[in-house]
Amino acid sequence: MDLDVVNMLVIAGGMLAIPILAFVASFLLWPAALIKVYYWYWRRRLGLQVDYAEHEGYRFCYTHRGKPGSKPSILMLHGFSAHKDMWLGMVKFLPTNMHLLCVDMPGHGGTTRTSAVDYTIEAQVKRIHQFVECIQLNKKPFHLVGTSMGGNVAGVYAARYPSDLCNLTLICPAGLNHPEESTFVKHLRDLEKTKDVSSIPLIPSTPEEMEEMLKLCSFVRFKIPQQVLQGLVDVRIPHNDFYREVFTELVREESRQSLHENMHLISAPLQVIWGKQDQVLDVSGASVLAEALPGCQVDLLDNCGHSVAVERPRKAAQLILDFINRQQNSGIRSNKKLS
Repeated sequence: MDLDVVNMLVIAGGMLAIPILAFVASFLLWPAALIKVYYWYWRRRLGLQVDYAEHEGYRFCYTHRGKPGSKPSILMLHGFSAHKDMWLGMVKFLPTNMHLLCVDMPGHGGTTRTSAVDYTIEAQVKRIHQFVECIQLNKKPFHLVGTSMGGNVAGVYAARYPSDLCNLTLICPAGLNHPEESTFVKHLRDLEKTKDVSSIPLIPSTPEEMEEMLKLCSFVRFKIPQQVLQGLVDVRIPHNDFYREVFTELVREESRQSLHENMHLISAPLQVIWGKQDQVLDVSGASVLAEALPGCQVDLLDNCGHSVAVERPRKAAQLILDFINRQQNSGIRSNKKLS
């Protein structure tokens, strides 16, 4: 073989080896950085832009895609200790021409971190309303989606600011008095007796605790490499004291059942989505909302736990789209009858 060709092959092989070795080194040595790159990549792939909105020195970080159109804009509120990128799996299955916004909840992600007084459910509702007004999202009624802690906030928001919303979707929302206790709530009762705030299952500090948290939150068993688990922990550890502060506020009397206390004030058409195998917040909460608000639509998902947006993103996205279309069609029919 010609020596020049050999040299070219060696050089080409070397050029290919460099990015491969860099990837392997990143995976082994800096898994947390790789996870951040992963989120950046998917935001770019899905056409989501990161933006900021300010209100009297308080900064909200959010991603958005599309512009307001004939269908309502969708604002998505994530759960405790998560961030706006948790919705990426669902965004993938939503139309690219829909106006979507995913905001970091108070103190989470890139949104301003202040003090404990900002992390009660009522305080978070006020902050989200500031965000909505800041970007003028409520010029036209929008569809609000919230999961877990974000579901609690979304439900109370609907009770406080009914004119802002056209529809509401609650996914495994917190803040209810459940007929049946979940595995997680039973564990919390044990923690209340010991006063041990260092072993809250939703605030892991080791790869092993992270794996247990994922098992608690998800019915689907994902095979996650040890290095990825380590990366997930590394990303969270600097924020664990903050998460404990937020969690302490969420389980106080004024926040623990705030959705339950306000659900009778919800007037927007309501959709409830819940995983039947939810171990964090028992699926019996769906019946509580259905009894209080008889017109609500309840969708229970088989083989699904608490992390609906991660476990069943396609199904959840389709259910929300169907619900929006149904509400729009019923509104059109009502207007025709009035005419």
